[in-house]
Amino acid sequence: MKKLKLLFIALAALSVGLLLGQMPDLSGTWQGTLSAGGRDLRIVMKISKDDKAALKATMYSIDQGGQPIAATAVTLQGTNVKITVPAIGGTYEGKLGNTDATAITGTWTQGPNPLPLNLTLANDKTAWTIPEPPPPPVRMAADANPSFEVATIKPSVPDSPGKGIRVSGPGGSGPPFFTLNTTLSDLVTFAYGLHPRQITNAPAWFDSEKYDLAAKFDRPGIPSDKQLKSMLQNLLAERFKLTFHHDRKELSVFAITVGKTGSKLTPDTTNTSGLPGLFFRGLGNLSVTNATMVDFANLMQSSVLDRPVVDQTALTGRFDFTLQWTPDDSQFNGRGGQAPPPANGGSAPPDLFTAMQGLGLKMEATKAPVDVLVIDHVEKPSDN
Repeated sequence: MKKLKLLFIALAALSVGLLLGQMPDLSGTWQGTLSAGGRDLRIVMKISKDDKAALKATMYSIDQGGQPIAATAVTLQGTNVKITVPAIGGTYEGKLGNTDATAITGTWTQGPNPLPLNLTLANDKTAWTIPEPPPPPVRMAADANPSFEVATIKPSVPDSPGKGIRVSGPGGSGPPFFTLNTTLSDLVTFAYGLHPRQITNAPAWFDSEKYDLAAKFDRPGIPSDKQLKSMLQNLLAERFKLTFHHDRKELSVFAITVGKTGSKLTPDTTNTSGLPGLFFRGLGNLSVTNATMVDFANLMQSSVLDRPVVDQTALTGRFDFTLQWTPDDSQFNGRGGQAPPPANGGSAPPDLFTAMQGLGLKMEATKAPVDVLVIDHVEKPSDN
């Protein structure tokens, strides 16, 4: 009986070994073509293992410059593969489709509608050449005091779509600094990190008349966030004759704190002095890179919520994350209820407050004393 037990244990161990040996190894270079917006984009996923044998991946879109984009999570459950790339708000989900684990049938999601993306395992002969990434942009010196060398302010085309503030690097298309369909309220809240409710004594046209602003820096390089806002503050004083004084007032606000489980945000240490990237890929679909919690709070109060947002997390540094939620009618200036339903009958994302909990954050309505900007004088912009 003892020998039988030993034999049984040996067979069981052999069976476990065989099962483990059958687990597919995703390590290698996977590639496929994504059809998006009328273009065919060659996508490469380089998957490897870290020192703890956990899967990691780097993504390349080689027809869009080929810059490496790190994935924060790679999972393999049976034959199901999932790769999360929060820096661009994307997720790849697929299924190994053959016995030798050299093909994945799946979809890429970077917005409301998933797009087909099938990957095959490449070898040295079939792997696509990844172009050398462009050199990093030149940054303005931290102690520089730049200004706008040239600035053009024009009334926006009536009923034209879109709205935004953009900074482009050297060699980019268009002016280095550009705004589209922005009111003076938009410019002031951006320049001073305020919610519109924190501005008082403004004229009626302050948040109704829209402008397009195009400006050139007086020196090469990309400014820091602080330098950019300082330049815009000076322009508001020069071209709009803006003067004001500060006051303190208790207002209804949303306060952001760290939840009981702790922050789940991914730190970004690649460029601590660079500009943050905060982009909406649709209503309730936000991609954040290289941003502080103050940057995030300022975006939420300027574009999403109907009251000031106060950062009380005490989190320092910069982070990358994706926030997806189903907005309600009170968000995005009443447009939140217009968010499109999930594609292919999928389940809708949670509401904003629940989605925040998924990042290890908590947001709740409260009252708090905040800075208020009281306008003393302002004029419509002077001629260019």
